[in-house]
Amino acid sequence: MMDEARYNSLVAAAFKRILAAADTFDPDVLEAEATGDKVTLTAASGEKCIINTQRAVWQIWVAGQGQGIHFSHDDASRAWKDDKGKGLELFAFVSDVVRHLTGEPLVYPS
Repeated sequence: MMDEARYNSLVAAAFKRILAAADTFDPDVLEAEATGDKVTLTAASGEKCIINTQRAVWQIWVAGQGQGIHFSHDDASRAWKDDKGKGLELFAFVSDVVRHLTGEPLVYPS
């Protein structure tokens, strides 16, 4: 069951994983910045991928490639899935946005 403490823990882990993957990039290719409830990934072109919390509904929102997608945590699969049932998963979606911005996917550490 989701509550504020669990949501905060899940978001912190997701943001940490995204930042760890972004740290493998040359900062001239992709720069990552974390500020509280938001992670911003900025490509050399100036294009951005923004990942932030949506605390009122316990979701993570990702803006990139001209769209905004809301992800809810699914306890059964232990994954962040899009809330429209399109079959999108948070980490794969962010990786695809980064590939669009830089030509290289975001690869997450094990």
